[in-house]
Parts: sequence; structure tokens; C-alpha cells
Amino acid sequence: MSRSLTIAIIGCGTAGLAAALLLERAGHRITLVERFGEPQPLGSGLILQPSGLAVLDELGLAAPLITAGSRIDRLFGLNAATGSVVLDVRYGALRQERFGVGIHRAALFETLFASVQKRPVAIETGVEVADIDAATDSKISLLPANGRRIGPFDLVVDASGTRSALLGHAAKPAVRVPLSYGALWANVPLAGTGFDRHALEQRYRRASVMAGVLPIGCQGEEPEPQAALFWSLKADALEAWRNAGLAAWKAEVERIWPATAPVLDHIVDPAQLTFANYRHQTLPRPYGRRIAFIGDAAHSTSPQLGQGANMALLDAYALAVALDQAGDLDTALLRYAQLRRWHVRLYQAASRTFTPFYQSDSAVLPLIRDRLVPPLARLPGIDRMLALLVSGLIGGPLRRLGLKEPAIAAESDRPALAGEGAER
Repeated sequence: MSRSLTIAIIGCGTAGLAAALLLERAGHRITLVERFGEPQPLGSGLILQPSGLAVLDELGLAAPLITAGSRIDRLFGLNAATGSVVLDVRYGALRQERFGVGIHRAALFETLFASVQKRPVAIETGVEVADIDAATDSKISLLPANGRRIGPFDLVVDASGTRSALLGHAAKPAVRVPLSYGALWANVPLAGTGFDRHALEQRYRRASVMAGVLPIGCQGEEPEPQAALFWSLKADALEAWRNAGLAAWKAEVERIWPATAPVLDHIVDPAQLTFANYRHQTLPRPYGRRIAFIGDAAHSTSPQLGQGANMALLDAYALAVALDQAGDLDTALLRYAQLRRWHVRLYQAASRTFTPFYQSDSAVLPLIRDRLVPPLARLPGIDRMLALLVSGLIGGPLRRLGLKEPAIAAESDRPALAGEGAER
């Protein structure tokens, strides 16, 4: 698009901050709108996959984030009762060196937000957007809950998450499927434990119980490496969990996974644990009249495949590409949807398929998982396919967006494992 647009971006999460940086760099005039009085991160830890790292590298931010986080070479899970391997995905199965980066959400937020603050981006805080007004053909305004109109703008980018108040303005309504299972999250020190600093480790009891430990590097002034500890829990069991007390829960976790005892010692107050619930939600057309939806506002899943932040980064980049390539706004919004359609659909389908095997009340699915996954994973090519899936690279999203994988291996905090990257 040859002209500069005035763009309002709602939400200071990963999607919104990345979009602000990419669109301002392209010459557009950006206003970020955040509902909190002070922008802040929400959540515990996540994995930056090669797909998301490619976008961050375009922004010049991959290297510092790799340094702040912990390189992840493997996703590994055992049946807590039998000790049998249920999950074993190695990035080293791919033809070139790739890895994930476990990182504290605060570290990702602070890096993105600091970059935004260095750019000529206007930031409005304490604004809860209740609706938009697109009464004219050429402009659109934000309508906050307090009645103050903000705008007008040429385009609104909704990066406000799954509970966005603006989803009704999409060209087609969202398909929403609430998930019964969520998870409790807490950040804990890794010092004095035997956990692999470069692997996401999990333990399962059937599909109704899942515990995990994800190394997330160091945060801020904290010198000790941290981990995100998570525990699967049904949303309707949250009140019963609170009533049972912290000691009962810690005893159950330790019974399932004795190695967690040192990290559980650091949890002394239920307030240290945050509950996150999930839903499968997809906008068939992630745009409307002068509005684009990115990140969880456009699509969300359970976190089983660890793609949320990475999909958000790809959305932001795709929108910037579409606005650059198209001659008018309507064409750009259609192009944005086309650029992301197949990758989003593939991962939404994969999440819907795999989630019940790891988070559900089914007695049959975990039996199938435990008996079929290990032998299947040993078949030629399957290990590579699983690594591609976890990396966020199924469907060729980088190629479709004209992104190159960054040469970032040297920035990681350890060399590749023996034998990794040997296949060329």
C-alpha cells in the first residue's frame, strides 16, 4: 500500500506489540490501546519456536531473547505409573539445527515493550474498548466503556485476546468450543533440582492428570534459572482445589512426580499459582470492515502444541506483508486472511486431535496414546514430522510470508546435542 495509514492496535500482548513494531516500521502511524493502567504481561512461561523466532529476528530481537531464555532441545514425557515413554520429540530430528526457547512471558513482554517505547508509537492505557464505530466508509473509531471516543483511524487491529468485545464485527462469527481442562501455573527456581535445563518434561496419569516443568531462563535481576511448573486441572474443579488446600495439592503432585519436591517447596501461597482456562476458537475470516483480528482474538487452542505466541507473531508479520503488498485496505485484509489460513487451520486441527489424548476424562484415549505413540515415534520420518509440528513449521508458514530462518544457533546457551543437525 503506497500511503501511510493511521492504525489503532488494541492490546499490549505479544501480538499487539509485534504488530506495532512491524507496522510502524512500514511507515504507518500507530496508536496502542491497553486496558490496564500500566501494560503488563499475563501468564507464566512459553516456548518460542523456530516459526516465532524468525519474526523476532526480523525485528532484531531474537538474539537477546535466546540469551534471556533457556534453549529447549527436547519435549519428553512419561507415564507416571509405568515409567513408559509417552512423548519424545527432539528438534535434532530436523535437517538443520533448530531449537525452541523456553522463556518467561515477562521477558518477552519487556523486550517487545521496550522496543515499542523507542519508536514513535502513541500508547493509551486504562482504556477498555467496548465497541467500534465504522459509520463512515473511510474511518473507524474506538468506543471505550467510559464513553470517550478515540480516533478516527483507517484501520483497527484487534489483538485483545479470546475474550475480545469486538468479535461480532468479524466477517463471519467465531467458532467457539470451551475446553473443560485448564492448568495451574507457577514460576519456580530450578537451582538444586535434577531437571534437564534444556527439555520440557511432563508426567501423565491417564489423560486427567498432567504435570510439567519448562525451563524459562532468568528473569530480570534474578540470577537463578527459573522454570514454569504447570498442573492440569478442570475449570469446574478449581473451587474444590482451593478448598482442599495447598498442602493436599502439593502432596498429590509429589506423589505423581517425586522429583518436583524441591520446586514445590518454593510454593507457599495459593496466590503464587495462576489458573488459565482454554478454548478452541477460530474466526473463519479474521477481518471485518476496517478491522483485522490477530493472535488469540483470531484463533486460540489448548497449549498442547505450544504455538500461541508464535502464531501471534506470524499473524502480525502477515498483516504487515499484506498491507505492504495490496493496493487498498479491503484487498489487504483479504490477503492477510489468505496468508494465514492454511497454517492456522492445520494447527487448529492438530490441537483438536491431540488435546483429548493429554487433557480429557477419556479412559480409552490415554491407553491408545501410551501403546501407539512410542512405536510410531520410532518409524522413519515420524520423528522429523513431530519435530516440524512442534517447531510450528508444518505448512511452510515462513516460506509463504517470505521469511528466512535466522542463523541464531550461535546465540543459544549450549551447543547442539551430539548428532543433532548432522543430516543435511
